[in-house]
Amino acid sequence: MYADLQFLLVGGELVKIRSNSWKKNRFFKLQEDCKTFWHESQKVFKRNQTCECHLFSIDDIDSVRKGRQSEGLNKHTDPRVEEQCFSIIFKGRKKNLDLMAPSGGEAKQWVNGIEKIITNMSNLSRHWIINCMRKADKNEDNQMTLKELKHFLRQINVEVDDTYAEEIFKNCDKSNSGALEGSEIKHFYDLLTHREEIDVIYEKYAETEGQMSTTDLLNFLLNEQREQVSRDYAEHLIEKYEVDGKAKQKKRLTIDGFLMYLHQEEGSILNPAHKHVYQDMNQPLNHYYISSSHNTYLMEDQLKGPSSTEAYIKALMKSCRCVELDCWDGANGEPVIYHGYTLTSKVVFRDVIKAIKDYAFRTSEYPVILSLENHCSVDQQKLMAHHLISILGDALVTKPLGDTMPTNFPSPEDLKGKFLIKGKRLNKLDAAFNNNNTLEEDTVSEEDEAADCKENGQKAKSKVCKKSKIKLAKPLSDIVIYCKSVHFNGFEHAKDNQAFYEMSSFKESKAFNLADTSGTAYIHHNMDKLSRIYPAGSRTDSSNYNPVPMWNVGCQIVALNFQTPSKEMHLNQGRFLPNGVSGYILKPEFLRSLSSQFDPNTLTKGPWLQRKTFHIMVISAQQLPKINKDKHKSIVDPLVRVEIYGVPADNASKETHYIDNNGFNPMWNERFEFNIQVPELAMVRFVVEDYDSTSQNDLIGHYCLPLTSVQSGYRHVPLLTKRGDVICSAGLFVHLMLIDAP
Repeated sequence: MYADLQFLLVGGELVKIRSNSWKKNRFFKLQEDCKTFWHESQKVFKRNQTCECHLFSIDDIDSVRKGRQSEGLNKHTDPRVEEQCFSIIFKGRKKNLDLMAPSGGEAKQWVNGIEKIITNMSNLSRHWIINCMRKADKNEDNQMTLKELKHFLRQINVEVDDTYAEEIFKNCDKSNSGALEGSEIKHFYDLLTHREEIDVIYEKYAETEGQMSTTDLLNFLLNEQREQVSRDYAEHLIEKYEVDGKAKQKKRLTIDGFLMYLHQEEGSILNPAHKHVYQDMNQPLNHYYISSSHNTYLMEDQLKGPSSTEAYIKALMKSCRCVELDCWDGANGEPVIYHGYTLTSKVVFRDVIKAIKDYAFRTSEYPVILSLENHCSVDQQKLMAHHLISILGDALVTKPLGDTMPTNFPSPEDLKGKFLIKGKRLNKLDAAFNNNNTLEEDTVSEEDEAADCKENGQKAKSKVCKKSKIKLAKPLSDIVIYCKSVHFNGFEHAKDNQAFYEMSSFKESKAFNLADTSGTAYIHHNMDKLSRIYPAGSRTDSSNYNPVPMWNVGCQIVALNFQTPSKEMHLNQGRFLPNGVSGYILKPEFLRSLSSQFDPNTLTKGPWLQRKTFHIMVISAQQLPKINKDKHKSIVDPLVRVEIYGVPADNASKETHYIDNNGFNPMWNERFEFNIQVPELAMVRFVVEDYDSTSQNDLIGHYCLPLTSVQSGYRHVPLLTKRGDVICSAGLFVHLMLIDAP
């Protein structure tokens, strides 16, 4: 790690690439704070204007890609410089930074160094505080005056009144020199990072010469954390987290080791066993919720935003397992993808399929569904089929698994590393086992969403927009196996006439109406078929609908606009957080069992009804980030809201009071109680906001997960940004208890 860090601190010359003609040498280096990159720029700025493009934070980096793996590098560089190229991919909508090093070896050093520092950011909390201290030492004399101490406290998001600041200062200034130095600064650091709430818990259980023995720790784990663990496990935790060598030899846990344990995965709110694939992956595909994206190609809104292969890469890297492709005739005979009847830019179909092939299985090995909305001529459809078959190769499912006509879906396990095409088909699937003598092309009704889209585009011209027919090419029809699109004509009609592989897409308004009026029928429909839900065409700003009511009735492919950070996407991220972030979550048994009479809107007795009381104590928060970094003195006034999402009877929300001017270590100690009827469908979301009496509160951070993945006891809750990225070193500290209701 040290050699990589040194390399980045020294820095070096790289070629920044924007187009075939814009390729310029720029010097890049990591700042001394180990959190910010600096690079030179030739741009001329107005006087007094801050040159923000010189700097970017490690926190802003999503990932680093070695080689020509971005849209820009692929287009603007020669394949011979593959080894020298790398891209820095940013979170959110910031453009990629495409770079070329003087040699392959140097490119490797840059990539390795940046990746390691991103990984270690979560361990740099102490380093961050020390670095803020260094910055506060304005005259760099390794001493800290009272004025410098106040500046430091503002930097770490703590507003301290002068009396309190002077009190801390006097307490630490043992030499009465008017400045803190050496051991006095260490004493100040210890005072600052001291966690009173942890002391109380530790002292209650540390009954062995002021420390926790293996027995003490085991008592804590059994009584407070409600974990059914052995003495060996307690010993393992001491071995793993104790920082003091002598204590470790005695098999003791000091308070520092205890704090270390609480901050690691064993002390997290998310059950560590659920961080990996833990569910049965051998059930039929339609028995799972599938993480799904709508209009995946869009980076922004639905009317004029850019389309990009990058949008597919970002969705797939978040384990999205169903992506959408709106296909239209392009110039030069090559089909393109864009949002029809709008000004969104176009991206070549072939390039998208290549990007999907490269990135589909990086974060999850389970199958990816390509949902085609086909507006192409027959010739370009044949080219689409050719690209899908030639680029995806053996990974593309082109015939049913096995030698006989299936009666049910294969499982995610059966389909590992495979692509399924969702689209129109000219005939029934059993034709795949006969001679398949259909016409080379024939007419079919167009996709339901395509018709809706056209209706939105044409409603000014005509009151009635009849669903039109399109010609479908046989080669494209033949690769639609398990996901044949058909129009929905009611649950009875579907039961009598639809095969298991024939699936319908529902506009959100239609789906919500069905969920409200025919919940149980919808659930039974989804027991042997797939359903896809998509946002209303009127959501031109790429906003989202609430996915929870759709999951409650067993809908699998609940497609959301992944490019839009929103509460709905936070819920989606929470839903798919467990099970190894694989993009597949097994639905509860009562949404899969044919005998089930579950209706989320009218709760009757049944296996779904497991009444629980969920006790939450919001204790404290640590190192909350400033919201408005431009304002020198903008300290946050944080409050915490706990929200429950699930069946309508379980939906609830409660919040703490706000705390004035303390984002560093606010403490609430507020207790909440929630009554839960259907825990298997419940999700819990923590929201931290900056209170504002005159306008809407600003989001500081959030975290969401299914109630079934919550660990009881004293737990740390990580916090995510609006876009769903981890905020390093920030978190909540809570106590949780889920008990059977009387």
